[in-house]
Amino acid sequence: MSECENSIRKGTTILTAKPFAYILSSKCKTDRCDYCLESGKLSKCSACQYVYYCNRSCQQGAWSIHKTECAKLKKVFPKIVPDMTRLMTRIIIKLSRGGGEEPGYYSERSFRKFKDLMSHYSDIKKDEKRMEHFMCVQRILNELFENEPMPSNVELIATYGRICINSFNIFDLDMNSIGVGIYLGPSIIDHSCMPNAVATFEGSTIIIRTIQDLPCLDWSQIRISYIDVLKATKDRRTELQSSYYFWCNCKRCEQPELTTGAAMCHNKSCMHPCSPDAGTCEHCQTQFPDKFQETFNEISEFTAYHLQSMKDMAYLDVSKVCLKKQEGVLHPLNVQHVQTLQSAFDSSISLEHWEEAESYAKRLINGYLTYYGEIHPLTGILYLMMGKIQLYLEKPIQALEALKRAKSVLMITHGEKHTLVREKLKPLLHQAVMEGL
Repeated sequence: MSECENSIRKGTTILTAKPFAYILSSKCKTDRCDYCLESGKLSKCSACQYVYYCNRSCQQGAWSIHKTECAKLKKVFPKIVPDMTRLMTRIIIKLSRGGGEEPGYYSERSFRKFKDLMSHYSDIKKDEKRMEHFMCVQRILNELFENEPMPSNVELIATYGRICINSFNIFDLDMNSIGVGIYLGPSIIDHSCMPNAVATFEGSTIIIRTIQDLPCLDWSQIRISYIDVLKATKDRRTELQSSYYFWCNCKRCEQPELTTGAAMCHNKSCMHPCSPDAGTCEHCQTQFPDKFQETFNEISEFTAYHLQSMKDMAYLDVSKVCLKKQEGVLHPLNVQHVQTLQSAFDSSISLEHWEEAESYAKRLINGYLTYYGEIHPLTGILYLMMGKIQLYLEKPIQALEALKRAKSVLMITHGEKHTLVREKLKPLLHQAVMEGL
């Protein structure tokens, strides 16, 4: 539906929505409230011994679904119910109570119901990995719903498909994934690797904001990114094809890639991204040494192996080894180099190595600007984290500059009323101003 009466400025909230169903990731279950998703002092549900709440109000808010779920979790305790199975359980419970008629509005008159979400049923059925996963989910569901009526196998696969295709990862203020939710209205939005809108969260509430000026609010033209775009086109397309069953032909995917797999020119004064198999730099004509392509490929494979091994936990020593090998071989904007810097930055923060963290943040900026763009939540958060680290290192002038940059981004991606801006960014800005006097 087009709503083209007025132009839309970047930084406009065009949609907010509560989830149709959601779950807190099992990895966070002892750290965050199962209802509001906030961290803090928590109390365990005395019946199932599985979920935690921050207060009685949250426990009461969750009770409409949890009262049915609770006995099922208690039955299998102390087993951890996988996230997909738990979300399926909550949706089955909700649909059994007539929740299928619940509308999720994306405009004043337009809405979607759960049955309107694409299930890609035929694609799921042909997908061996997905069907293997579904059968594992189904076995646990049979245990949870023992001696109770269950949807048919066809209905279960359709529900599973709707979750696979339409679910949103729920992120905390630092853009760490803490849960998964189904949002009916926002599910109307298509993907682009060069999005004009972003999704952020306040608890379980999703907020869609524009990051570009738009001529009007036309939902057929609104795009968010379904995946992390810090990847080469080939890898983005492969992920989108395997996860969502479409081949991305967005503007970014159709453009030639200059930097993602680029080599460093051997002329140290030339920063032109080079093709590793070209033999010479097309910009300055510097010739590459013999067997350079072989060296490049070995380091690329070495990096890929270790980045995969650090997918769930980044290690500073491993990241440093990769970065050392990449020196003079991978271009600073080579996507593997940027991913390695990201890993080094994350691990240095975990270890509280603040000087190193500041150094990696500075080196990361150009990569983030190249792959995420100037206006993106992760770019804004990188500036914010750099400013916070510089305040800790007693560098208020540099911190103020970084935090001003963070503000210019986050006011668009999150807005003035968002908790990240109100409770994190603004106090840090005030501190930087006061310490810089």
